[in-house]
Amino acid sequence: MKMVLAGTGKIPGSKHPTQKLFWAVCAVGIGGTFQYGYSLSVINAPTTHILKFINNTWHDRRQTTLDEGLLTLIWSTIVSIFTLGGLLGTYIGGNLANKLGRKKTLLINNFFAIVAAFFMGLAEPAGLFELLIIGRFFIGINAGIGICVQPLYLGEIAPKSIRGQTTVAINVFLTFGILAGQIVGLREILGSEDSWPFLLSTCCIPAFIQLLVLPFFPESPRYLLIEEKNEYECQKVLKSLYGPQFYQTEMEDIQKESLALNGEKPMKALALFSDRTIRWQLIITIITNVGQQLSGINAIYFYAEYVFTRAGIPTQNIPYVTLGTGICECATALTCGLLIDTAGRRVLIIGGYAAMALWCALLTVTLTFQDAFSWVPYLSMAAILAFILCFGLGPGGVTNTLTAELFTQSARSGAYMIGGAVSWISFFAVGMIFPFIVNGLNQYCFLFFLVECVLIAGFIYIFVPETKNKSFLEIKEDFQKLNFGHISSILREDRSKYSTFAMEM
Repeated sequence: MKMVLAGTGKIPGSKHPTQKLFWAVCAVGIGGTFQYGYSLSVINAPTTHILKFINNTWHDRRQTTLDEGLLTLIWSTIVSIFTLGGLLGTYIGGNLANKLGRKKTLLINNFFAIVAAFFMGLAEPAGLFELLIIGRFFIGINAGIGICVQPLYLGEIAPKSIRGQTTVAINVFLTFGILAGQIVGLREILGSEDSWPFLLSTCCIPAFIQLLVLPFFPESPRYLLIEEKNEYECQKVLKSLYGPQFYQTEMEDIQKESLALNGEKPMKALALFSDRTIRWQLIITIITNVGQQLSGINAIYFYAEYVFTRAGIPTQNIPYVTLGTGICECATALTCGLLIDTAGRRVLIIGGYAAMALWCALLTVTLTFQDAFSWVPYLSMAAILAFILCFGLGPGGVTNTLTAELFTQSARSGAYMIGGAVSWISFFAVGMIFPFIVNGLNQYCFLFFLVECVLIAGFIYIFVPETKNKSFLEIKEDFQKLNFGHISSILREDRSKYSTFAMEM
């Protein structure tokens, strides 16, 4: 997001006072995608210590050594149960957001993180590695709710002139969460053998921060007017977010959407599949969310350690080099936030996928000839960092923004449930299948990702219109030709010709 001018609370180039809006975005983000990113990365640092703890616990119980295959299975369960919790959290989040509102759902969500911190912190003192599985499941639920409801809230409180910047904060906080987890997990901080239980329980800190600060910010104005029918509170919220001199335009936009929906209740997720008016919006949401997970970003991180090792970086220093990838992600997320409302969504996401395809090709070549010349590993390092930069600038930053913009109020929460479910299932599938792909194809797996990036870029180029500076109703209008095809226009032309002929007769 753009920097707030000192003393004015305004974003340069914006018509809206945004100081309270800016802090609302921060209050939501700290317990939302920041928590998600933090939970993703913080589990990596203590891997060796947790494996040793599981081994020792097993030995204390049975006086036998744990089989290596069973140890791998237990560790995989601890890691992957997070995605199953996320899938459940998406379902819970979408339903609670409709029943209780976006703000109350986000506040309740923090208790899942606190419960998770309790179980994970207690696992080592109690000698029960099963508590790690329970804790990771609960923090997964927290992540699923957060990544479903945070975009809903941000998309609904932002004026359309800076809606892209506001919703890109989803990715900004995600990348900062990943970076924070990497930093806190260093052995000099909390990544040592003695402190790893405390490291895993630190997920309660963002939860407590959000519980303290979020109550000072309002509910989504769109939820208040369209679903709660509370025009007075909606107007009050808009005045507090934009100022009394700027709120009227957004108020009129929400009123138009409310009239167009004509009292329509929030749709169930499954009901969206039978609604022809949002057919292509739903297809785009599903394909872009799957495409984001299958883009190769997970393969990049998998190969990063190997490439860094081949470049001559000592094993004990690789965690510090890995921080560079986290910093790259943060930088590109911020850059995407600065560009998305000027360059537009299409340019960033299509350009991002196209550039990622290029780096996949280069990485395939450099990994193939990794031992041919001493400078090739450094070229591989450059390709990895460039791929991460392009991902953050394109798919990583824009995908959630598109999902927020393609639907009107009644379908939006259901769409996020579907998009989130597809994303979590893809995430889980990639985690389970990817090691086999790498073992079978080695560096040539990037050719698969190259093709996937090209196909997604082509799909978006053909089917996704530009959405910047458009109201939700205007975006819905853009999709009517796609959703109903040329049949309706042909019928209209035929009716017009018939009417003209009848008048002439």
